[in-house]
Amino acid sequence: MANRIDITFGKLREAREIALIPYVTVGFPSVETTIDLVLRLAQGDADVIELGVPFSDPLADGATIQRASFHALKQGVTLGTCLLVVNQLRKAGVDTPLVLMGYYNPILRYGLEPFAEAASSAGVDGLIVADLPHEEAAPLRKACDARNIFIIPLLAPTSTDERIAQACQRARGFIYCISLTGVTGARRDLALGVPQLIQRVRGHTGLPVAVGFGVSKREHIDIISTYADGAVVGSALIDIIETSPPDGMLDMAQGFLRDLKGDGHPGPRR
Repeated sequence: MANRIDITFGKLREAREIALIPYVTVGFPSVETTIDLVLRLAQGDADVIELGVPFSDPLADGATIQRASFHALKQGVTLGTCLLVVNQLRKAGVDTPLVLMGYYNPILRYGLEPFAEAASSAGVDGLIVADLPHEEAAPLRKACDARNIFIIPLLAPTSTDERIAQACQRARGFIYCISLTGVTGARRDLALGVPQLIQRVRGHTGLPVAVGFGVSKREHIDIISTYADGAVVGSALIDIIETSPPDGMLDMAQGFLRDLKGDGHPGPRR
């Protein structure tokens, strides 16, 4: 079967539209709320959804996502919980691509083959492992490739052309380009060097390229649409979830995503 990520980006490319990719931490503020939130975001506003796996040492994440992860861990959320959430979302009819984003230790502890099998059974489409170097990813990639789960590489402005080429060679789904040298977090302005990074990446792959870290407003989406195929919105959405009243959180989160989307996805003007 074709992976949902390929199908979604293929449709968006035909329509000349950019993918809107929200990130939510599983278990923040609760597992039940995560399920309700994803169900709402999948109702036309999100093209791909990243589900953050809580981890005690999230080196790539800024204060907002660290707080969300810490809260979820206190609720007892594990990698197994995240897989159960994906399974429940699929049973509820969610057909949006779902990508787990986390760190390698929980996967290694779970067992690579058992994890890949459980992820496939649950309905996971892709995997982003923030602290797994390309050179060490072969065992996990082998387990995931056998089950049509895409391992999505992270590339940064500091990535050399050699590392970009190596990462793109085995990549599937899309390439995640970090917009800056730093951690996640909503920012007022996008980093200036992102278009150059995208250009370097496109020299090594025809896969879609998404931009994340610091994306927080419609203006950012408009800019990113001129040179990339997707925009990842994480900390800004977590901020909305964290500061909204419980009875209005779902509406405010969905409204925030709709504001980013505007009247429709802006098309890439490359």
